[in-house]
Amino acid sequence: MAAGLRVLLVEDEIMVALLLEDMLAELGHTVMGPVARLDKALGMAQPEAFDLFLDVNLDGEQVYPVAEVLAARGIPFVFVTGYGREGLRPPYGDRPTLQKPFRRHDLAQLLAKVCTAKQA
Repeated sequence: MAAGLRVLLVEDEIMVALLLEDMLAELGHTVMGPVARLDKALGMAQPEAFDLFLDVNLDGEQVYPVAEVLAARGIPFVFVTGYGREGLRPPYGDRPTLQKPFRRHDLAQLLAKVCTAKQA
């Protein structure tokens, strides 16, 4: 998988955010964030181009408004959640999902899938 993605990391659990940040950097990607608040994530998602990771629940607020902005802009994104794909509301059930807890291998495989879909 090619390195060099710009990743906006939207995650409110500090340990998960740090783990993802380290893993993404080890895989050769540039990490922006982590961002732990919905309003800040929305502000960053509108003008920038990212390959984005979204936590479904940010301190009790759902991240779907950010997902809507990204989907409208055609920017690929991945949900990071402990609820699994079944916990995503429509129309996002088919989006790539990284299930918590995860391993570096899981992240690398998911990034490869996202990169392949983005190039298609």
